[in-house]
Amino acid sequence: MELVGVRVEIPANTPMVLLREQQGRHRLLPIYIGSPEATSIHYALEGVVPPRPLTHDLFLSTLESLGATLDKVVVTEVREHTFYAELHLDTAEGPKIVSSRPSDAIALAVRCEAPLFANDDLVDEVGQEPPPDPEDDAAEIIDEFHDFIESVTPDDFAS
Repeated sequence: MELVGVRVEIPANTPMVLLREQQGRHRLLPIYIGSPEATSIHYALEGVVPPRPLTHDLFLSTLESLGATLDKVVVTEVREHTFYAELHLDTAEGPKIVSSRPSDAIALAVRCEAPLFANDDLVDEVGQEPPPDPEDDAAEIIDEFHDFIESVTPDDFAS
Protein backbone atom coordinates (compact mmCIF):
# COMPACT_ATOMS: atom_id res chain seq x y z
CA MET A 1 0.00 0.00 0.00
CA GLU A 2 1.02 3.56 -0.55
CA LEU A 3 0.37 6.28 2.00
CA VAL A 4 -1.44 8.97 0.01
CA GLY A 5 -1.53 11.31 2.98
CA VAL A 6 -3.33 12.60 6.01
CA ARG A 7 -6.48 14.63 5.49
CA VAL A 8 -9.29 16.16 7.49
CA GLU A 9 -12.73 14.90 6.52
CA ILE A 10 -15.24 17.73 6.16
CA PRO A 11 -17.77 18.54 7.67
CA ALA A 12 -17.02 16.22 10.63
CA ASN A 13 -13.53 17.74 10.95
CA THR A 14 -12.16 14.23 11.54
CA PRO A 15 -8.59 13.32 10.55
CA MET A 16 -8.08 10.33 8.33
CA VAL A 17 -5.20 8.56 6.68
CA LEU A 18 -5.61 7.40 3.10
CA LEU A 19 -3.86 4.31 1.76
CA ARG A 20 -3.90 3.21 -1.88
CA GLU A 21 -3.07 -0.07 -3.58
CA GLN A 22 0.15 0.31 -5.52
CA GLN A 23 -0.84 -2.30 -8.08
CA GLY A 24 -4.05 -3.58 -9.60
CA ARG A 25 -7.16 -1.46 -9.21
CA HIS A 26 -5.51 1.17 -6.97
CA ARG A 27 -8.36 0.95 -4.49
CA LEU A 28 -8.35 3.37 -1.58
CA LEU A 29 -8.47 2.49 2.09
CA PRO A 30 -9.55 5.48 4.22
CA ILE A 31 -9.00 5.05 7.95
CA TYR A 32 -10.23 7.60 10.50
CA ILE A 33 -7.60 8.39 13.13
CA GLY A 34 -7.07 10.65 16.11
CA SER A 35 -5.66 14.17 15.89
CA PRO A 36 -2.39 13.40 17.74
CA GLU A 37 -1.66 10.48 15.39
CA ALA A 38 -2.53 12.59 12.34
CA THR A 39 -0.13 15.28 13.54
CA SER A 40 2.58 12.70 14.17
CA ILE A 41 2.20 11.18 10.69
CA HIS A 42 2.12 14.63 9.08
CA TYR A 43 5.30 15.70 10.93
CA ALA A 44 7.09 12.54 9.79
CA LEU A 45 5.98 13.03 6.17
CA GLU A 46 7.16 16.65 6.24
CA GLY A 47 10.45 15.83 7.95
CA VAL A 48 9.64 17.97 10.99
CA VAL A 49 12.00 17.19 13.85
CA PRO A 50 10.51 18.24 17.19
CA PRO A 51 12.83 19.52 19.93
CA ARG A 52 11.92 16.47 22.03
CA PRO A 53 10.93 13.05 20.69
CA LEU A 54 7.24 12.45 20.10
CA THR A 55 5.75 9.17 21.30
CA HIS A 56 6.36 7.43 17.98
CA ASP A 57 9.97 8.65 17.86
CA LEU A 58 10.46 7.35 21.40
CA PHE A 59 9.00 3.97 20.47
CA LEU A 60 11.36 3.60 17.52
CA SER A 61 14.32 4.62 19.68
CA THR A 62 13.27 1.99 22.20
CA LEU A 63 13.05 -0.67 19.50
CA GLU A 64 16.50 0.29 18.22
CA SER A 65 18.01 0.17 21.71
CA LEU A 66 16.55 -3.32 22.10
CA GLY A 67 18.02 -4.42 18.77
CA ALA A 68 14.64 -4.70 17.01
CA THR A 69 13.57 -3.18 13.72
CA LEU A 70 10.20 -2.62 12.14
CA ASP A 71 10.10 -4.86 9.08
CA LYS A 72 6.60 -3.96 7.86
CA VAL A 73 3.12 -2.88 8.88
CA VAL A 74 0.02 -4.85 7.91
CA VAL A 75 -3.51 -3.47 8.24
CA THR A 76 -5.32 -6.71 8.93
CA GLU A 77 -9.04 -6.23 9.45
CA VAL A 78 -11.94 -4.03 10.42
CA ARG A 79 -14.39 -5.03 13.16
CA GLU A 80 -17.34 -2.84 14.10
CA HIS A 81 -15.80 0.13 12.23
CA THR A 82 -12.47 -0.29 14.03
CA PHE A 83 -9.36 -1.10 12.00
CA TYR A 84 -6.59 -3.35 13.31
CA ALA A 85 -2.96 -3.56 12.29
CA GLU A 86 0.18 -5.50 13.09
CA LEU A 87 3.78 -4.45 13.55
CA HIS A 88 6.08 -7.08 12.09
CA LEU A 89 9.34 -6.80 14.00
CA ASP A 90 12.74 -8.36 13.46
CA THR A 91 14.32 -9.14 16.84
CA ALA A 92 17.35 -11.04 18.07
CA GLU A 93 14.95 -13.83 19.09
CA GLY A 94 13.38 -13.90 15.64
CA PRO A 95 10.32 -12.33 14.04
CA LYS A 96 7.64 -10.95 16.35
CA ILE A 97 4.17 -9.60 15.59
CA VAL A 98 2.60 -6.94 17.79
CA SER A 99 -1.02 -5.78 17.51
CA SER A 100 -1.38 -2.06 16.90
CA ARG A 101 -3.76 0.67 15.92
CA PRO A 102 -3.22 1.45 12.22
CA SER A 103 -2.53 5.11 13.00
CA ASP A 104 0.32 4.26 15.38
CA ALA A 105 1.67 1.60 13.03
CA ILE A 106 1.66 4.04 10.09
CA ALA A 107 3.32 6.76 12.18
CA LEU A 108 6.12 4.31 12.96
CA ALA A 109 6.39 3.03 9.38
CA VAL A 110 6.74 6.54 7.97
CA ARG A 111 9.56 7.30 10.37
CA CYS A 112 11.64 4.25 9.45
CA GLU A 113 10.42 3.82 5.85
CA ALA A 114 8.92 0.41 6.53
CA PRO A 115 6.51 -0.86 3.85
CA LEU A 116 2.75 -0.77 4.39
CA PHE A 117 0.46 -3.67 3.50
CA ALA A 118 -3.22 -4.49 3.88
CA ASN A 119 -4.80 -7.92 3.79
CA ASP A 120 -6.44 -8.64 0.45
CA ASP A 121 -9.69 -9.65 2.15
CA LEU A 122 -9.80 -6.30 3.94
CA VAL A 123 -9.26 -4.32 0.74
CA ASP A 124 -11.90 -6.46 -1.00
CA GLU A 125 -14.32 -5.75 1.85
CA VAL A 126 -13.86 -2.01 2.44
CA GLY A 127 -11.56 -0.73 -0.31
CA GLN A 128 -13.03 2.05 -2.42
CA GLU A 129 -12.59 2.47 -6.14
CA PRO A 130 -10.62 5.64 -6.94
CA PRO A 131 -12.61 8.51 -8.39
CA PRO A 132 -12.35 8.87 -12.15
CA ASP A 133 -9.45 11.00 -13.30
CA PRO A 134 -10.78 14.24 -14.85
CA GLU A 135 -7.79 14.25 -17.20
CA ASP A 136 -8.93 10.88 -18.58
CA ASP A 137 -12.39 12.34 -19.26
CA ALA A 138 -10.85 15.37 -20.98
CA ALA A 139 -8.63 13.15 -23.12
CA GLU A 140 -11.66 11.08 -24.15
CA ILE A 141 -13.61 14.22 -25.14
CA ILE A 142 -10.66 15.54 -27.13
CA ASP A 143 -10.29 12.18 -28.91
CA GLU A 144 -14.01 12.21 -29.81
CA PHE A 145 -13.67 15.77 -31.11
CA HIS A 146 -10.66 14.81 -33.26
CA ASP A 147 -12.65 11.86 -34.68
CA PHE A 148 -15.53 14.21 -35.45
CA ILE A 149 -13.28 16.77 -37.18
CA GLU A 150 -11.61 14.08 -39.27
CA SER A 151 -14.93 12.63 -40.43
CA VAL A 152 -17.12 15.73 -40.87
CA THR A 153 -17.82 17.11 -44.35
CA PRO A 154 -19.49 20.36 -45.46
CA ASP A 155 -22.52 18.32 -46.53
CA ASP A 156 -23.10 17.35 -42.89
CA PHE A 157 -24.11 21.00 -42.27
CA ALA A 158 -26.43 21.35 -45.26
CA SER A 159 -30.12 21.75 -44.43
